[in-house]
Amino acid sequence: MKVAELRNRSPEELREELNSLLKAQFSLRMQKATQQLTNTSQLAKVRRDIARVRTVMAQKDMGEQVKA
Repeated sequence: MKVAELRNRSPEELREELNSLLKAQFSLRMQKATQQLTNTSQLAKVRRDIARVRTVMAQKDMGEQVKA
């Protein structure tokens, strides 16, 4: 997921994306716990995507606060 794509999304779309990533992270953690996860690098990718979404959301919030 590219940061430029995230910046073009609305706050509601970012919240939906964050929720889906958090669900995916939970699912991957459960797969890891039951030793069903074959590609463990997926966990790191999802964690980084979550951080990207949260960063863009924070930047948008800061931008709105500066304008007000």
